[in-house]
Amino acid sequence: MSQPITFPSTTPYAGLPLLFSGQSQKEFFLNQALATIDAMLIRSINASLSQPPADAAEGESYRILAGATDDWANQDESIAVRIGGGWHFISPLEGMEVYDRSAGQKLVFKAAWQNATRPEEPTGGSVVDVEARAAIADLMSALETAGLLSDGA
Repeated sequence: MSQPITFPSTTPYAGLPLLFSGQSQKEFFLNQALATIDAMLIRSINASLSQPPADAAEGESYRILAGATDDWANQDESIAVRIGGGWHFISPLEGMEVYDRSAGQKLVFKAAWQNATRPEEPTGGSVVDVEARAAIADLMSALETAGLLSDGA
């Protein structure tokens, strides 16, 4: 006879709460999980901030910057989602991507949140080939940071 399956209390990636037999207030856990899925489904955040906005609406989400204060203290790098009038925190995983609507840029998590920056353009001169190669190398690095190219590893 096979052994019964035992489940952990949360899902392995998003940390969503799992229900278990005989659990009270199942609707609280289910609603929390659905609100978290809803917030991360479109993979975008309102902004990147170091303190909670005073007027955050239900369902809004933010990337927490280093040195966070107030309700966000000790949650650096996490995504904060407003659920039920309080803050729910999602720890980023390697490869997680979000679009920061206020900055108009895509962020990817690789040990820390990173974004691709525009490389310097060649400015001409007598060594155009060297400058062009440097610009192309910077562009390749930016595309790797954005997760659009493999880093060659």
